[in-house]
Amino acid sequence: MEFEEKIRRMFPAAGEVPAEFNLDGPVVCDRYLVDGELRRWEGPMRDVLSPVCVRDGEALEQKLLGRYPLMDEATSLEALEAAVRAYDHGRGLWPTMSVRQRIKYVEEFTFRMREKREEVVKLLMWEIAKTHADAANEFDRTVEYIRDTVDALKELDRISSRFVIQKGIIGQIRRGPLGVVLCMGPHNYPLNETFTTLIPALIMGNAVIFKPPRLGVLLHFPLLEAFRDSFPRGVVNTVFGRGQQVVHPLMGTGKVDVLAFIG
Repeated sequence: MEFEEKIRRMFPAAGEVPAEFNLDGPVVCDRYLVDGELRRWEGPMRDVLSPVCVRDGEALEQKLLGRYPLMDEATSLEALEAAVRAYDHGRGLWPTMSVRQRIKYVEEFTFRMREKREEVVKLLMWEIAKTHADAANEFDRTVEYIRDTVDALKELDRISSRFVIQKGIIGQIRRGPLGVVLCMGPHNYPLNETFTTLIPALIMGNAVIFKPPRLGVLLHFPLLEAFRDSFPRGVVNTVFGRGQQVVHPLMGTGKVDVLAFIG
């Protein structure tokens, strides 16, 4: 009994959680981004329980963090078609933009993303059981990664403007988008590693569908408006739910040109 009591005392009571680390209430992720619109999901939802328990009297209870959509095949295919239209075989607005123009859009998104820092950090803490320092570090590393990616692309663009000579042959190296990219990240770094596939795909001119990991899904919800307001229609689209219901149908169409997956 003494050992059980020690274990129970390791977890805070609801009133003992510092206000700056607590959530205002459950995050109801009832919208998804498709074709530049935040559409309301009217179908089934899945509850998200925190791995961090809260003491309620003698019992330990997992805190209800929120819920997210269990999207179906038809809805996921709408996201795919929006991405296909936005890319338009490489003739769409986004893939035909200059590197300089696409960088401006990504920098605008980064600015909006930083405005949501504390909200995302708190959700990282509760969803993935990270300390505040670790969650804040993941967010800040992600912002830094975006900046590094922008700088790397600027350098690549400068290099590609020059001619190179190899074995007496003069040539110029150009890089272009590949098409529609489906991005899926892991649960241990659900923000950072999802964005390490998402941001390069975007900035190179691809149209993107991204599916957050099952553990670490709610923290992406505060960023949906930033995606909507920062990029042209259909360039960024989201799908939520079980992989069998949303990913298999997407891959089965043959219209996904690249699968960027970190497991």
